[in-house]
Amino acid sequence: MRYETVIGLEVHTELATKSKIFCGCATKFGGAPNTQVCPVCSGMPGTLPVLNRAVVDCAIRAGLALNCEITRNNKFDRKNYFYPDLPKAYQVSQLYAPICTDGWLEVAAEDGGTKRVSIREIHMEEDAGKLVHDDWEDASLADYNRCGTALLEIVTQPDFRAASEVVDYIEKLKAILEYTGVSDCKMQEGSLRADINLSVRPVGAKELGTRTEMKNINSLRAIARAIEAETARQIELIEDGGRVVQETRRWDDSAGESCSMRAKEDAQDYRYFPEPDLPPIEITDAQIAEIRASLPELPQAKRRRYMEELGLPEYDTGILTGSVYLMRLFEETCAACGDPKEAANWIMGEVLGQLKLTQTLPENMIFAPASLGKLILLLRGNVINRGTAKKVFQKVFAENVDPEQYVKEHNLALMTDGGAIRSALEGVLAANEKSVNEYRGGKAQAFQYLIGQGMRALRGQAPAQEVTRLLKELLDD
Repeated sequence: MRYETVIGLEVHTELATKSKIFCGCATKFGGAPNTQVCPVCSGMPGTLPVLNRAVVDCAIRAGLALNCEITRNNKFDRKNYFYPDLPKAYQVSQLYAPICTDGWLEVAAEDGGTKRVSIREIHMEEDAGKLVHDDWEDASLADYNRCGTALLEIVTQPDFRAASEVVDYIEKLKAILEYTGVSDCKMQEGSLRADINLSVRPVGAKELGTRTEMKNINSLRAIARAIEAETARQIELIEDGGRVVQETRRWDDSAGESCSMRAKEDAQDYRYFPEPDLPPIEITDAQIAEIRASLPELPQAKRRRYMEELGLPEYDTGILTGSVYLMRLFEETCAACGDPKEAANWIMGEVLGQLKLTQTLPENMIFAPASLGKLILLLRGNVINRGTAKKVFQKVFAENVDPEQYVKEHNLALMTDGGAIRSALEGVLAANEKSVNEYRGGKAQAFQYLIGQGMRALRGQAPAQEVTRLLKELLDD
């Protein structure tokens, strides 16, 4: 029997606000444990939350960028559950009136076309803390720094049918959130993580199968592997006569498998009720219009413009716009050198090559974008050749050197003195009499050898065309 996989996503993204959702504690990543906590976010009795206005603005920005309807009157609810990293024993979220509903995002479908994935809702909520597991002591330690950090939960309909569609959706969602300044989306820091709701059913069936949920997966590779593995597990279970149980599972990427954590709760298990300490949120048309007007050009529009106005290939535009950091590098490089195609070629080639070689993320590049533009101008002006330019870029990438100054200090500029080039080539011919005679005897390969010797004698600092022209001239005299 053939099966169809049905997937829905709940993506949590931490917002790029300097303070938490209901208090003034910092949200900076990497602080010492339990140093970014106050009585409000740690749930001390008698404390009262105060909503951070920037969180609402971020939610509206995300909703507009994702084609959502904005709920003019929305409110918070309490989601009650106990877990050691949740000191209040409840989470403030939005169940009954989320701030954004009925959006969509277009993704690449498994069949090679495109499809719209429906976004059911986006709601605001606070994050829980973090448990640090100490294998040596066989204990878990609680770090509450993350408690109260502002989150958006972006919930889709079960519209995905393959891991490739999910990965494309998350890549595009990530880019939109970065472009709009809603989140830095650093998956390695947990700023963007996905819960995968997955079931299988026979191809052609209308009724959904029993779903499982795999929580808090924060890498694209792990998401794809988890989907493939859970799909295979459910199909094998069904074909062996078993029954899929609705449950929450933990994905272990190093082992390549998931394990059961707990029975899957439904909404009634959380005993939701309206949050009594926070008033409803009223959003005006003027507020929405102001935020809409401030939205930047989004990735899809940029890709279209790059292809239509700059003549770039579709594949290149997808790479360049897929990361806000590569997009900014491209646009600032273009501004510095005035050559979009050459800027794109360098980013697609040398920049991506160095990122891969050094295992660096685009957001962690340290060199000034204008430096790449300067380097392209040096190459275009025949100040240096392409080989030298690539070597200089390695220094630019690693140490943020100024390419013009580096070329000057290390005497890397191409020779422009024709007399000096001629003199050096005359020395090469004198030292390679055998090859000279072979060339004059009709052996074409000898000429290539002499060119190589000439470039070597000139330390690669003479224009190759000029070396070729002068060698031919000297040999044919």
